[in-house]
Amino acid sequence: MASGVQAVLFDLDGTLIDHDGAAEVALVETLLATPGVRRVDDAHLRWRHLEELAMDRYLAGELTFTEQRRLRVTSLAAELGLGTWDDRRADAWFAGYLRRYEAAWRIYPDVRPALHALAERNPDLRLGVLTNGDAGQQREKLRHVGLADELPDVIASSEVGAAKPSAEIFHAGCARLRLAPHEVAYVGDRLRTDAIAATDAGLYGIWLNRGDDPAPTGAPVIRTLGDLPAHLAGLAG
Repeated sequence: MASGVQAVLFDLDGTLIDHDGAAEVALVETLLATPGVRRVDDAHLRWRHLEELAMDRYLAGELTFTEQRRLRVTSLAAELGLGTWDDRRADAWFAGYLRRYEAAWRIYPDVRPALHALAERNPDLRLGVLTNGDAGQQREKLRHVGLADELPDVIASSEVGAAKPSAEIFHAGCARLRLAPHEVAYVGDRLRTDAIAATDAGLYGIWLNRGDDPAPTGAPVIRTLGDLPAHLAGLAG
């Protein structure tokens, strides 16, 4: 185990749970059930972009969680030529999408073996989640996929009042664990928002680069969570 590291915190969406995969399945199924929709082939790419824009505004305090959902729906409806939707129609559409999205929540195949390997190497190692987003929904995701007991410490931006890449949320996570930042490793799939931001906050930030993205300097890189136990053990060696 890495020298001095007593806890590992993980990002949730894109790191432990395949958010993009679930969102794409849910979007396609919901659009196919929406009268007037003529194409769904690349709609998930636009939906992902709209989600990023709306979530950025939510995390900045410009929109409530419900308002960012409505903005995504009404924007997509307009782009698909479905006209101008009011809040009631947007909420009804999103309710159907949400049911399908929740049903499609899945963890990546490397998650559970990595968590077990970490626990076997160091039974005293604390494991948790630090995530942007609504605390209730993020905890429900962990419960749904069966990780709530293995990752009992959950730090969410909606409760902290600050979001990644702000150092404040990382320091709040360390405070929750009652550990100094240098005693906590943080693993996430976004280089700057997760790994570099965690490093800048004093944690040991690690970039989980699941794709073939270039690996610039700024943070150590792993390709799968299966690489994490050996990576941390190598630092201690």
